[in-house]
Amino acid sequence: MSTAYKPVGWNRNKLIYDAILLCGVVAYILLYLKLAPSLSPSVRAVDMPILRMRAFGSLAFLLLTVVLAIGPLARLDPRFLPLLYNRRHFGVMTAAVAFTHAMFVLDWYFSFSTTPRLTALFTSNTSFGSIAGFPFELFGVFALLILLVLAATSHDFWLSFLSPPVWKAMHMSVYAAYAAVVLHVGLGAAIDGTNPMTAMSLSASLVVLSILHLLAGRQETAIDDASSRIETETGWVDVCDQDAIQEGKAIVGVLPDGERVAVFRFKNQLSALSNLCSHQNGPIGEGKVVSGFATCPWHGYQYRLEDGCAPPPFKERVRKYRVKVSGSRVLVDPVAVPLGTRIEPVAIAGALSSASPSTPTTRTSP
Repeated sequence: MSTAYKPVGWNRNKLIYDAILLCGVVAYILLYLKLAPSLSPSVRAVDMPILRMRAFGSLAFLLLTVVLAIGPLARLDPRFLPLLYNRRHFGVMTAAVAFTHAMFVLDWYFSFSTTPRLTALFTSNTSFGSIAGFPFELFGVFALLILLVLAATSHDFWLSFLSPPVWKAMHMSVYAAYAAVVLHVGLGAAIDGTNPMTAMSLSASLVVLSILHLLAGRQETAIDDASSRIETETGWVDVCDQDAIQEGKAIVGVLPDGERVAVFRFKNQLSALSNLCSHQNGPIGEGKVVSGFATCPWHGYQYRLEDGCAPPPFKERVRKYRVKVSGSRVLVDPVAVPLGTRIEPVAIAGALSSASPSTPTTRTSP
């Protein structure tokens, strides 16, 4: 990532990621157009323009399902983190495929309408009182609008301009888009009634996503259920035993206000930072120490352990907390110090002092 905003900060990882994604899109469309007619009599009976729009429509649904699965998969297994690094590229591609599907629909069904195509789209079917004939097209339009807005605001400029919490909340509307797509596909399949594979694919998507999110939610609940104890005499939070923290890793504790704090162990010294990355509120505590810096697992944003500041020339900062060891227990002051305040790491009893951090690694960004 550069310290200045660019349309796309291309690097080798992004080029490989996007090349694989684009090749996958092309391969899916070609295979669908070639194989689908031979596998299903109902598909074989449709015209090529309809086959093309179904190819792009089914691909858009598949891509959106994968986009929503990446998050919980990365929380459950760090091997999926490479998919998460540039998930916004995945989202932009999904919006582009969905837009192509919509253009094929308009060109095929409404090109010869006596009214403008968009007007015809919204007025050709007004059977709002019938489930079987409900205008499912409206759900598709709603989902497409959300995907286009999210694609247009996916750049870090908008994240910085809106602030990470607002940007994150806005991009959670992708779930509303998914629900609309499910209704769009489900009602459309009910009207068509000739291809059982559509209903099967839709059901499989719902089941898989529900299971993944439930498992990820269960993992998050386990952290909250193991809530850190508050030491009554000092008001500090008892996070864990010092030996429970692996070298170069962190354990996440929960403060009285529900905020999470990540206690890192590096060269047998302890430091406590907010668990929320200033970039996209990623879980810093699920990352590790790289070259002496706490590194967010989502996009590689790094922070000095002693003050929570990103190394120059970057400007990001996260909250820093005081930490101490009482016996073998690691305690954290629930009140954060002012941003940028330097606090020396606390040495674990019997451990040698560590050297200062070295040069940071390169972070990734859309």
